[in-house]
Amino acid sequence: MPKQKTHSGAKDRFRITRTGKVLHRRMNKNHILEKKTSTRKRRLSRDGELTGGDAAQIRKLISGN
Repeated sequence: MPKQKTHSGAKDRFRITRTGKVLHRRMNKNHILEKKTSTRKRRLSRDGELTGGDAAQIRKLISGN
């Protein structure tokens, strides 16, 4: 059987840490930033963590299995 390919979209949007956590960028930080407070924008800059089934699904897409 041929090798499974890594999902390109998932590869660009998520990353897996050394401890196995799945991190993602938060939404609402791309445009219309003038009306958002500095505190909110700073909070949105931090990576979020996926848990449970979502994380498992992304891990499968990235690993290519």
